Amino acid sequence: MSTDWRERTVEHIRGLILQAEPDTVEEVKWRKPSNPDGVPAFSLGGLLCTVETYKDKVKVTFAKGASIDDPSGLFNASLTAGTRRAIDIQESDAVDDAAFRDLVTRAAALNRA
Repeated sequence: MSTDWRERTVEHIRGLILQAEPDTVEEVKWRKPSNPDGVPAFSLGGLLCTVETYKDKVKVTFAKGASIDDPSGLFNASLTAGTRRAIDIQESDAVDDAAFRDLVTRAAALNRA
């Protein structure tokens, strides 16, 4: 049975997060009738990011993204939000693995500060 592109993307992102910061804790949060599977949330000294699936994208939201340098320009959503920043990944998008791992490492460093 083949998996949906969004499922594959979530698994890929999960792997990158754990490669970048192996001690990261993954939990499922915010279960509700409209989303019984909840939202994968990754924490290390505080919330790092969440990964949500939508019909047309996978959204990775960094809780403190506004305070994280993004030299590769991965953030492409929630750019005017006060605290968070997000990456919307479409089916045709390729993820820059090294740049994504770098963002995770920067988010973890911010939580440790």
